[in-house]
Amino acid sequence: MNPVVGHIGVFRSPVHTAEQARAIATAIVGRPGFRLVGMMSYEAQIAGLGNKPIGHPFRGAIIRRLQASSNRELHERRAAAVRAVRDVAELEFVNGGGTGSLESTSADDAVTEVAAGSGLMGPRLFDNYAHFTPAPAAAFALAVVRKPSPQMATLMGGGWLASGPGAPDRMPQLVWPEGLDYVAREGAGEVQSPLTGATAATLAVGDRVWLRHVKAGELSEHVNDFVLVDGDQALGTTPSYRGEGQAFL
Repeated sequence: MNPVVGHIGVFRSPVHTAEQARAIATAIVGRPGFRLVGMMSYEAQIAGLGNKPIGHPFRGAIIRRLQASSNRELHERRAAAVRAVRDVAELEFVNGGGTGSLESTSADDAVTEVAAGSGLMGPRLFDNYAHFTPAPAAAFALAVVRKPSPQMATLMGGGWLASGPGAPDRMPQLVWPEGLDYVAREGAGEVQSPLTGATAATLAVGDRVWLRHVKAGELSEHVNDFVLVDGDQALGTTPSYRGEGQAFL
């Protein structure tokens, strides 16, 4: 907890100290039918927090300073927790990090593997990071189904919102054609997404608008398959976890 700005990060596991890690490890190995083989540490305040938010340079400078301080403290605390758990069980792996912390987490000797999730698709969230720029690798298209006025166009659906606090930066990004905007009082809706902007007048019913998701879960929650594309060639499809019949949450 930072005394000036408050809590940085997310509220997840209640295990914060080496003593707490040892206690939960002891409880696991003492339970019949269970074997402890690994640990996971996710530094959300580094991996999942953009440190170069577009249009907010001062905020970005503060975040980068906080992340650097947090990373130093985290390496010491994680190493102590891993040692404590290894006293109780023979660990096969220690997982750490996320897309936004691959460099710093992989430099931690206590970690045996790092994990990258959303960043593999290069979604909108990662436009706000200073230390890497992934190429956008996924997008989706929605059809224009109505023209409520000659200057507007309405898309079918579109409310594929990212987790986190409700805000415009959690809505899909209108990418192509350029010159489109959401209606401020409606945004991206579950049933419809009315659009304005200079280009909206040129769209007709049946045209498609391309969008980028903010994280990665939105697409896998809403589509059954991804089309794999190389250049201008469609190579085939692969199922999402929804397409595989999975429902995790």
